[in-house]
Amino acid sequence: MSLFWAVFLLGVLIFAHELGHFILAKLVGVKVLRFSLGFGPRVVGFRKGETEYLLSAVPFGGYVKMLGEEPGEELPPRERARAYSAQPLYRRVLIVGAGPVFNFLLAYLIFVMVLLAALPVNVPNLGDLQPQVGQVQKGSPAERAGLKPGDVIVEVQGSPVHTWFELVALTSARPGKETAFKVRRGQEEFTVLITPKAVKVEGPEGRERLIGRIGIMKAGGPPFYSYQARGPFSAFWVAAKATVRLCAFVLQVLERLITGAFSLKTIGGPIAIVQESGKAAALGLAPYLMFMAFISVNLGVLNLLPIPVLDGGHLGIMALEALRGRPLKERTQMALQKLGLAIILAIMVLALHNDLMRLLGGGR
Repeated sequence: MSLFWAVFLLGVLIFAHELGHFILAKLVGVKVLRFSLGFGPRVVGFRKGETEYLLSAVPFGGYVKMLGEEPGEELPPRERARAYSAQPLYRRVLIVGAGPVFNFLLAYLIFVMVLLAALPVNVPNLGDLQPQVGQVQKGSPAERAGLKPGDVIVEVQGSPVHTWFELVALTSARPGKETAFKVRRGQEEFTVLITPKAVKVEGPEGRERLIGRIGIMKAGGPPFYSYQARGPFSAFWVAAKATVRLCAFVLQVLERLITGAFSLKTIGGPIAIVQESGKAAALGLAPYLMFMAFISVNLGVLNLLPIPVLDGGHLGIMALEALRGRPLKERTQMALQKLGLAIILAIMVLALHNDLMRLLGGGR
């Protein structure tokens, strides 16, 4: 079932993204030849008017094919005015930018629904997510090992720790097992051996399971910004604030990945999405929708990165066109597209490698 929920989630996100490109292209008069959910061979499809609508075999993506979109494409004389390449710069910017905007809009609408259901929208607070010890319980495994308030846990059994959630997950997975915790205290780093106490908790399906606890509490404030609506009308404004906050969180994580503050090993791929989609769906509709909103914002932000092939790369090329007063040469555009594709493939290989390492390492 996890695979079903992941495919459904990605289908909704891809549909929202491509719908943005499609609607704006139609609004400015560009001829849309094809709207496809997925890549590769056609599974099912139909034609309505001048557009072919497809469901394709590979679900991890989609595309809107417009007339005149490819460099060097031959155009029928009667339809040149409707080609994407014939549009003024501002129209092309609107078409390209609409995809990420619709991903942000989807997250916003999900937040509105959650708030109207009188449920909170929780957005991670990166500043208070660091794995720093705030309190140590008396008589706990952590106290016996010598942990003190202010200590920062940087590794658990060889796995890097960057957030409190990672620390909790890695500790929970080792009930009753002696575990190496690498600790940073001031400028000093050292390793202590702690055996997490086995604690019984009730799982999502009502089954009891054992998790590990060492008896520490987090330093700082709550790990989430919690947004709640005070009435049906306030939900629309509160949802907008939550969406902006989530965008800021994704940008903060991205900045830490680029600077090396977060390890590239934390990047997840399709296997991680399948696993997390299944977990969120098992918890109920609201957690699943919140996970969908989180991934949708991620998709919107990442698509705006200045990498050729992505929407951000296209926007960057158009910015160069505006500065130069003329488009880049077709040969240059094609070279940039190949470079962007190589970068994206490298990121996908890294994400899949990380997924497999986690899977083979038992979730580490």
